[in-house]
Amino acid sequence: MKIKERYEQVIHYFLENQPEAQTELNYTNPFQLLVAVILSAQCTDKRVNIVTPAIFKDFPTPEKLAQTTFDDLFPYIRSISYPNNKTKHLIGMANLLVNEFNSEVPSQINDLIKLPGVGRKTANVIVSVVFDQPAMAVDTHVFRVSNRIGLTKNAKTPLAVEQQLVKYIPTEYIAMAHHWLILHGRYVCMARQPKCETCGITNHCNYFKKNQ
Repeated sequence: MKIKERYEQVIHYFLENQPEAQTELNYTNPFQLLVAVILSAQCTDKRVNIVTPAIFKDFPTPEKLAQTTFDDLFPYIRSISYPNNKTKHLIGMANLLVNEFNSEVPSQINDLIKLPGVGRKTANVIVSVVFDQPAMAVDTHVFRVSNRIGLTKNAKTPLAVEQQLVKYIPTEYIAMAHHWLILHGRYVCMARQPKCETCGITNHCNYFKKNQ
């Protein structure tokens, strides 16, 4: 199967079966999503959604978060992975938003990655979800699923996966495709025991063909 045909078939499947896929992180504004995505690094969305309501209630704005201390914020984040670093990142992020971005979440990747705790993946999530830009965030799920299916070839890094995906996915579907691949990796194409028996794209999947 040619790569272009594989993309067409996989995109068709997801358009038919998950036409409104979206992030599973709970948020009501760009600042809340930024906080949630920073906390979600190497942590489940389910866990993040448990702790963020209290954070959003007590630190509803960048100003409030910037004014807090490590000791005040840490208890909210204690159950999240890497709580020490993430506590520091959130306070540093809030300070930079206040001091350099007029307390507004920036819409450009180059600005977002200046914020503590924000790498390219997080920046891509923000610009795609909040600002509807054609950005492809590559987390462990997207990386695994793309390589397994055969959407990418010899892609050894997240950036290489990102570049190959945006090359072949039509611009209007890139932001949605991020969620398609994450959710597929989270609930179907799991790392240890992929559910090939219930997967709807096995006819287009290199991994399935190799392991029949």
